[in-house]
Amino acid sequence: MNNHSAISIKRLFHRQQPRQSLTKNIKSGIGGLFCIASIAWFGFITDSLLLMAPFGASCVLIFSLPNSPLSQPVNVIGGHLISTFIGILMFQLLPFEWWIPALAVGLSISLMAIFRLTHPPAGADPLVVFMGGFGWDYLIFPVVTGSVLITIIAWLFHKLPPVSEYPIE
Repeated sequence: MNNHSAISIKRLFHRQQPRQSLTKNIKSGIGGLFCIASIAWFGFITDSLLLMAPFGASCVLIFSLPNSPLSQPVNVIGGHLISTFIGILMFQLLPFEWWIPALAVGLSISLMAIFRLTHPPAGADPLVVFMGGFGWDYLIFPVVTGSVLITIIAWLFHKLPPVSEYPIE
């Protein structure tokens, strides 16, 4: 193995994510658990659809990396709104072909970047729309309602010790 290969392998396993205290790491998991449980419970008692799979990934960002630009409320809500809108629009207007969901994801990524509302979990939203066959009502329940609830719960939760600034200014 030459020196160049050894450097590449070392870089492959180098962690860019900064270390956090064990307390913060545990708090992150509890935050995700509490957030998803709260939204699921609220959906249950109101008989409303408030959860979708990408919200689990949103919780990873919001509770583990609350200072990331990608975790901010405007990105969470805006990213999910843009991506789901594109997914529904394409699902409703175009005949289903194998490449249409991929086009919807690519377009969602571009629009989130253009509007500076990138939220990586939202990239899955068009796939959820196509796999579930969802219509325009899905944009309000669960997308907008659920993403707003996630950000409110995160804002309250990050006020608990150890305190994290959320949202960032």
